[in-house]
Amino acid sequence: MAKVLVPLAIGFEEIEAVNLIDIMRRGGIDVDIAYLGDEFASDLVTGANGIVIQGQIDINFVISDDYDMIVLPGGHGGTNRLAQDKKVQSLLKEFKSKDKYIGAICASPYALHVAGVLNHKYTCYPSVQEQIRIEGYTDKQKVVVDGKVMTSRGPGTAICFGLEIVKTLVGVETYEMIKGGTLSNFC
Repeated sequence: MAKVLVPLAIGFEEIEAVNLIDIMRRGGIDVDIAYLGDEFASDLVTGANGIVIQGQIDINFVISDDYDMIVLPGGHGGTNRLAQDKKVQSLLKEFKSKDKYIGAICASPYALHVAGVLNHKYTCYPSVQEQIRIEGYTDKQKVVVDGKVMTSRGPGTAICFGLEIVKTLVGVETYEMIKGGTLSNFC
């Protein structure tokens, strides 16, 4: 069974986190929700719109070898924290060096950029590309896959992003089943 790590930081985009976790779990992927463990750490993480999600594991105890993929939800506040967190940045570099899958949606490709793991082709929330780089950016696709790095645009593309992850880690048959069952024909 595929296993994915989803780190949450205060200010994360709730639509993205919940949709991604839900779609991946529907696909049979084991998903661990990590919270940033600093001196103010709590396993309860508040999103950009005040919705609280309980994390399962302190990011400081995560071992990259236990996972097939790491996926970062967006939200500017959460993204900035992920980009500044030493453990998250270290994990992103480990995933890249071990040729594992990396995903980011909305503003969070910025955290990939900071870690130096964002491949050439990518997408993100409009205007965030100005903080990353214009070269390689596209706004013409909901999800961009460049090698083992996947990116997506924002809240409205979260289901499509989750489905792409399922297709990649589990297979086309499961992808089609979940796509049909969730009426996600727009993906």
